[in-house]
Amino acid sequence: MPLAGGPLDRLFERDNLPRFELPPRLTALYGGAFGLAPSALYANFVESVDGTVALPEAGESGHIISGDNQADRFVMGLLRAAASAVLIGAGTFRASPGHLWTAERIFPSAASEFAELRRRLGLPSQPQFVLVSGSGELDAGAPALTNALIFTTAEGEAKLRGVAPPSARVIASGADPIALPWVLERLRAEGHERVLTEGGPSLVGELIAENLLDELFVTVSPRVFGRAPGDERKSLVHGVQLLGTPLELTSARRHGSHLFLRYELESGASGRASRV
Repeated sequence: MPLAGGPLDRLFERDNLPRFELPPRLTALYGGAFGLAPSALYANFVESVDGTVALPEAGESGHIISGDNQADRFVMGLLRAAASAVLIGAGTFRASPGHLWTAERIFPSAASEFAELRRRLGLPSQPQFVLVSGSGELDAGAPALTNALIFTTAEGEAKLRGVAPPSARVIASGADPIALPWVLERLRAEGHERVLTEGGPSLVGELIAENLLDELFVTVSPRVFGRAPGDERKSLVHGVQLLGTPLELTSARRHGSHLFLRYELESGASGRASRV
């Protein structure tokens, strides 16, 4: 299970970060301790040096942007293993039709250690998969929808009725667009305190704009993609003007030429956001 090139190198870390009792192999791979607050909404992205996180022409583009970096996949697995629920938007879901948002899917060689971490945290074997889709236009046969929790509109619920897997739960919002504070409130009411979101730029932008996101994990991949007029490549936040929302760097690690950055969002700062 070792990472090619060795474990992550710790460059900087704030002293008062939370600490889990990790299985020893996860501690070794991460290059030290790791933990999250008891209640946290946190996001994970990989971006190029020039800020690209999504290549619409490539479908699921994270593996292209990261160069299929093994350390990035490990960190993704670690963040999933610590989550009670994984929240994504419909765009990310459509771009990854066969994916399962579980730790062992992204980094299978640490499957037993991820399972042990979930046992230590008192979590079920898999995180709750949560999908937000206003339209309800989804591939009902996608494997991730088994046992999924789908938040949608009244129109979306009508489209999904009788089509979604019997094990999935479809919850209609009284608002269109769907109010993300309501989604998070429903998740917390069901006991999901640590929630990971993996996308996409529009959803994460709205979470920051609503002052809901607590932490942001960013892998900076040593690649440059550029942009041409009309190519629709997206940066980390899309569709929201955040007016300089401040972040605090709490951890920095390196694996080869990839950087693994962890930021804390300043509470209340993103209330100045607006749609663009």
